[in-house]
Amino acid sequence: MISGFFITFEGIEGCGKSTQVQRLAARLGQAGVTFLLTREPGGTAIGETIRDLLQFAPEGKDMKPETELLLFEASRSQLVREIIEPALAEGSCVISDRFFDSTTVYQGAARKLDAKTVADLNRVAVGKCIPNLTFILDVDEQTAHLRLQKPRRPDRMEQEPPEFYERVRKAYRQLALTEPNRIVLLDGSKAAEEIEAEIWSVLRDRFSALASNPKSAIGNP
Repeated sequence: MISGFFITFEGIEGCGKSTQVQRLAARLGQAGVTFLLTREPGGTAIGETIRDLLQFAPEGKDMKPETELLLFEASRSQLVREIIEPALAEGSCVISDRFFDSTTVYQGAARKLDAKTVADLNRVAVGKCIPNLTFILDVDEQTAHLRLQKPRRPDRMEQEPPEFYERVRKAYRQLALTEPNRIVLLDGSKAAEEIEAEIWSVLRDRFSALASNPKSAIGNP
């Protein structure tokens, strides 16, 4: 069974990753897998305070890219040591809505900060806590923009121009090519149910216990 296993979801705003996080959690629960959900930035009391500063606080309006980078890493460092590592040590499956790949593409590629500096800070923040499996939901900027047109409070990152997200998308696709053993690139424009089935199929292929568990069959709701 999946235990002590770390799964992350990535993609641009509006790609549907948060929906798939919840769908996977429901599937794992049905299959009897102990799991923990978390998110970035956030996941801890310190991290949630940083999240508000990064996304909504008026003080963050003129935030510099270097400041943004360090705040994301601070939130991540706390999350890894307070939440993720203890849960993995106890045998839980941890699912995170974003992790260090977000910083690689958003602050590194899209903000055009030095790639080595970003990678070095990522290593400091996560230590040895590297995801076992990462799903990137790939959608174009136009599709993502349409999905974000619901009545809601847009965060600071969602107000970036289209060319910013074009750089983000390109960097995510490059990451998938660089780390094919860890990263699975999915077509995020498909129906949520179809994407859910693809994700579950990948997990069943990698974990024989899931494949042999009748509760985890692809057709089950």
